[in-house]
Amino acid sequence: MQLLRRIGLILLWLAAPVAAFAAANKNDPYLVLLRGAGNIALVFASIAIVIVLWRRGRWRSIAGKLLVMLWCLPPLLMSAAHVRFELRKHAVLTSSDPEARQLGPHFMVGYSSFPEVARLAEKGLIGGVYITRHNIRARTVGALRAEIATLQDIRRTAGLPPLFVAADQEGGIVGHLSPPLTKVPALATLAGLAPDEQQAKAEEFGRIHGRELADLGVNLNLAPVLDLKPPPRRNRLDFHTLIGQRAIATDPVVVGTIATAYVRGLEESGVGATLKHFPGIGRVDGDTHHFSANLDTPVTELEATDWRPFREVLSRSRSALMVGHVTLTAVDPDRAASHSKRVVQGIIRDKWNYHGVVMTDDLVMGAIYQNDVCKAVVEAINGGVDLLLVAYDGVQFYRVFACALEGSRQDKLDAAMLRASAGRLDSGRPVVQARTVSRAISADRQE
Repeated sequence: MQLLRRIGLILLWLAAPVAAFAAANKNDPYLVLLRGAGNIALVFASIAIVIVLWRRGRWRSIAGKLLVMLWCLPPLLMSAAHVRFELRKHAVLTSSDPEARQLGPHFMVGYSSFPEVARLAEKGLIGGVYITRHNIRARTVGALRAEIATLQDIRRTAGLPPLFVAADQEGGIVGHLSPPLTKVPALATLAGLAPDEQQAKAEEFGRIHGRELADLGVNLNLAPVLDLKPPPRRNRLDFHTLIGQRAIATDPVVVGTIATAYVRGLEESGVGATLKHFPGIGRVDGDTHHFSANLDTPVTELEATDWRPFREVLSRSRSALMVGHVTLTAVDPDRAASHSKRVVQGIIRDKWNYHGVVMTDDLVMGAIYQNDVCKAVVEAINGGVDLLLVAYDGVQFYRVFACALEGSRQDKLDAAMLRASAGRLDSGRPVVQARTVSRAISADRQE
């Protein structure tokens, strides 16, 4: 029995700093699974442990006092973290209308709480929403369709332009709304077909996605993937990107042919495509969900290979372009492409003469979020990026927007770049017809 008590005390000593760390960082995206019930359980467990230690007289010794104090920390640290979050959220929600109208259109956010995102949409603090699995889980298509229609109706009532409504429907392992939407095979399955068959099938896949997404109210698909497929087992540190399973082919000609046809099918239904992940992540070993990653290939080689599909599809469509968080070392070794003016303005805008919508990959990914996210936000806006994506953990929107807000108030944002970006967003913004909203609400009533 004495041995068990000693083991228990040792475990309490080891668990105390872990609990304190988790409490202090309760809003970190890596701890998203602990939110809500997890946070409550941690607080109650800490209080219970303090009570037990106190009743057993552990506080009488110096070591016991220290242990009791350590277990008092989690509730205090969690309260402090919550207060910091609420203050930041309040600062964002009470920003002036001119600030909201200037900065809000440049943010696309994932959400779990409809009332919360509706408030952001009505105030003009966002320009788009990102729909994923948790928005459709245990719900009907009609319910989500009506929810999206309501958001667009809120925008019209507030005198604001329609929202970009985005989803990740690539096909294959990435189809975040399938089920209930049709599960389409990966475009990579078409690589071995004859060119005519490749185009026919890819266009068919695009039409399926486009038709179903448009019916739901989604107007921007974050697809297709144009990264070249890496050699087998190259990306040993790729835990979540899984680009080897998502990329179409190793041959840029095949990638361009299939992607162009897919985008054509998608656009026939009024849904825009998003080409990703420029400048390419097939050659890097790291996973930008968690780590920084360098792309060390010379620009001349990339132009002849990895970038050919991007330029081809951009020239033949109205696609948006997603910039990833890899560092293109030959152009800008000091920052990721997603917030590099040398990459976005220097290559995409000036060299390629592309003036459509450019968006970042998710800013909640570790390559950005675990570094100086405020610096990345300001540099992205000043570098010519139009949409900043906060997808995986929508709560981080308040931190990211606060960065832009602080940058604006300190005159760190380039007013000319913001004006040019606003023009691109207006030109690339989807038109949401009133009949689409009426049809969505009607369909929901029928279900």
